[in-house]
Amino acid sequence: MPFALTISGLSKTYPNGVRALDGVSLTIPTGMFGLLGPNGAGKSTLMRTLATLQEADAGTVQMGDIDVLRDKAAVRRTLGYLPQDFGVYPKVSAEELLDHLARLKGLTQRRQRSETVATLLRQTNLYDVRRKALGGFSGGMRQRFGIAQALLGNPRLIIVDEPTAGLDPEERVRFHNLLAEIGENVIVILSTHIVSDVSDLCGRMAIINQGRVMLAGSPADLTRMLEGRVWQKAIDRTALDAARSSFPVISTRLLAGRTLVNVVADAPPAPGFAAVEPTLEDVYFAAIAGRLQASVPVREMA
Repeated sequence: MPFALTISGLSKTYPNGVRALDGVSLTIPTGMFGLLGPNGAGKSTLMRTLATLQEADAGTVQMGDIDVLRDKAAVRRTLGYLPQDFGVYPKVSAEELLDHLARLKGLTQRRQRSETVATLLRQTNLYDVRRKALGGFSGGMRQRFGIAQALLGNPRLIIVDEPTAGLDPEERVRFHNLLAEIGENVIVILSTHIVSDVSDLCGRMAIINQGRVMLAGSPADLTRMLEGRVWQKAIDRTALDAARSSFPVISTRLLAGRTLVNVVADAPPAPGFAAVEPTLEDVYFAAIAGRLQASVPVREMA
């Protein structure tokens, strides 16, 4: 039965004065949910808090009938977690380490544990290399092993933090397919700064910056907020500073020796600007730059 993770007023300030979370409120339904934001936005702090690895200063988190901030043992029994820096024992095989982690997860019956390990290695396309030392795995293979261990114990909530950073295109596609399959029946929170990961995978998403939720909704709904409001012009690189000071620029990129400037405005900001179809990347940059105000509620149920 579908259920939701409800976050209300979550705040966290570190001893050095950095306010990593500032009143975060979100409702995350079953399925793939993308948490998009730049490095330092507060994503990892939120993920570690949900994974019971650190305390919040204020707020509540409810997952079904579990109080996430108070009943950490119950959360851990139903949680799968792939952190950004997932370490492995390089001389141990994938099969051996997954078996060991399964024991720690409470799978004490040898036959059941063996069947579970084999099933997860097949699901993550690692069965044929199950006896290979993890130190010889590629980055993508290690990430798939990370998902295998996160799936131990049939979790209801899976958190993956920056899972595709550094992967080559083929491994990213393979990892995307795996996440999409997993996300059909459980809550999967994908924390990333890569916009295409969210647009390709997630039915719901939120953009977070400086510890605050800027926007939340479906990628399609958020993109529609910018329909008819994104304008583009090719300029010389020498004119870029002037453009930034004169127009509400949200992004720039080089193309064939020229610089393409994207601007958010209700009308063409100057001669030479042409309307372009908005993308989720435009939404992301506009939100981070403070040029897009939330008209979609930041608390949203499926």
